[in-house]
Amino acid sequence: MTTGGIYSGEAGGGGGRRRSEEFSYKYYGLCGAGGMLSAGTTHLAVTPLDVLKVNMQVNPTKYSGIFSGFHTLWLEQGPSALWRGWSGKFFGYGVQGGCKFGLYEYFKRFYADMLIDQNKTAIFFLSSASAQTFADIALCPFEAVKVRVQTQPNFAKGLLDGFPKLYATEGFSGFLKGLYPLWGRNLPFSVIMFSTFEHSVDMIYRKIMRKTKEDCSRAQQLGVTCLAGYTAGAVGTFVSNPADNIVASLYNGKAATAIQAAKNIGFLNLFTRSLPVRMTLVGPVVTLQWFLYDSIKVLSGLPTSGGLSKRFDHNNNTISAS
Repeated sequence: MTTGGIYSGEAGGGGGRRRSEEFSYKYYGLCGAGGMLSAGTTHLAVTPLDVLKVNMQVNPTKYSGIFSGFHTLWLEQGPSALWRGWSGKFFGYGVQGGCKFGLYEYFKRFYADMLIDQNKTAIFFLSSASAQTFADIALCPFEAVKVRVQTQPNFAKGLLDGFPKLYATEGFSGFLKGLYPLWGRNLPFSVIMFSTFEHSVDMIYRKIMRKTKEDCSRAQQLGVTCLAGYTAGAVGTFVSNPADNIVASLYNGKAATAIQAAKNIGFLNLFTRSLPVRMTLVGPVVTLQWFLYDSIKVLSGLPTSGGLSKRFDHNNNTISAS
């Protein structure tokens, strides 16, 4: 395994050659920082939609639609209610994004070297699941406070007063209460999202662009990133919707266990409740995350995301032993 390889490629669009260390500690640190910035800022930007989504999950009768839900929140709690929990979104999902993207790059390289003869999809599944496992542990305390702030107006104003209040009322276990449901929501989403993204990138270059990534301009590469990112976000959203509803129910005391929450919500509602607003929320967020993340990589002289470099043999769909 080479830990500090050098990537060398054309910048595209008449931009000369760039050289940047790939698979070094600096590279993984850059990917982590890029993931933190892209995830934190995009989740912060859609806080109003997230506030509405959580309230629709907890009280679907009162908040039955997107426009009527916004109207009810605005009238009853004022415009500031739409930004409730913004600090949990920015810092919590920033930390999660840094772990998710940075560790995904590390584990993709790790499993590609360890599982030489495995199908590339297995590499993507294992890499994303491993990264998301650690990312959700980092996110869980922030999410526990955020959801309560968004749905219980008198709980706290944000993280600074929310953390000590949650610890005082529920102890340390309160911060990790939703970890298993978070894994249940985010692990399927992450596995499907990253795998769909990787395969979408590969298909777009082969079937639509009909040329390699290195032969495309940076603008074209980032366009591919956006298209693949939206596709990945939409597919992952549908798969993870049941667990997302269960998480909201547990955090707000609607059920004591995940099984009880699922029974209370109902099988069909697990997939349909808040799905339109999640599609509106997650699709653009994932797209913008990939765009910002790959923009940072490109500006740092690194290739855009997608693929297993030249170690992957596209003809037989296995990792080459070179």
